[in-house]
Amino acid sequence: MGKIAFVFPGQGSQFVGMGKDLYDNFPEIRNLYEEANDMVGFSLSNLCFYGPEEQLRQTCNTQPALLITSIAILKSMELMGIDIQADFAAGHSLGEYTAIVAADGLTYQSAISLVRKRGQYMEQAAANGVGKMSAVLGMDRSILEKMCKDVSNSNSFVQLANMNCPGQIIISGHKEAIDKVSEIAKEQGAKRVIALDVSGPFHSKLMQPARDDLRYAIDEAKFVDTTIPVISNVNAQEVINSEQIKQLLLEQLTSAVLWEDSIMYLIDQGVDTFIEIGPGKVLTGLIKKIDRNSIVYNVHDLDSLTNLQKAIADKEYIRQI
Repeated sequence: MGKIAFVFPGQGSQFVGMGKDLYDNFPEIRNLYEEANDMVGFSLSNLCFYGPEEQLRQTCNTQPALLITSIAILKSMELMGIDIQADFAAGHSLGEYTAIVAADGLTYQSAISLVRKRGQYMEQAAANGVGKMSAVLGMDRSILEKMCKDVSNSNSFVQLANMNCPGQIIISGHKEAIDKVSEIAKEQGAKRVIALDVSGPFHSKLMQPARDDLRYAIDEAKFVDTTIPVISNVNAQEVINSEQIKQLLLEQLTSAVLWEDSIMYLIDQGVDTFIEIGPGKVLTGLIKKIDRNSIVYNVHDLDSLTNLQKAIADKEYIRQI
């Protein structure tokens, strides 16, 4: 019998309208969003449900909006009697905070406040406009990493930022260095290089000011040891201890997201079923590219929750619940 991992998406999975059907159907979910509204000081629920999209895409708004929506979906599973016990939790970048909440290491109230600050600090660190991110498709990790090292110097650098799945790596850093690596990568056989529409060079050393600021907010938040292991983006290893979690969340801002490594680690631990809980289907797609034999469910709205509920009732679900 295989194990189950809950996985939670990060920035880029948001869309206008996310969470609205759950808000409309469950009073408990309305209360959840209204509490989040009070915490951030504006109607986060309206922004999630009605936009405008440009405002939802602002990092300082996206992060609490995604977190509260993913928590609303997780809570809706409970309200619908979908009783699945995860053996592990993992999240992609911002999603790691949601994973920690799901693993009882942090309250969602503390997490909302924390990721709102995280988003603000990341925007501030990116404000000088010197950085960017690009996706490199169809290139070996070790070759791309060497390119980044060869191009980088003390004044201009580029580094691997997201190892998403085989053949999909995000690079981050100074614009000139990214453009140079992009040219070399295309010359050396990369299928495509795509500049990303993001507000800053996330998961690079240019986020050091954000990391310095976030340290105080993380120290003030009340973390406790998790009840199930969380897989850290920084090292693709499991962590339970609250002090280690805090340190790894700080390192995460300037380190690469080892998503492919994290999924392979979970598979090595006996996980054969992944449930993506949150808006969109980004992680479902990545996991299928990492290991096509894994069972992947995606829950992001009332329909997908109902489908999962039906799969369990019809005994189609991979594990006996």
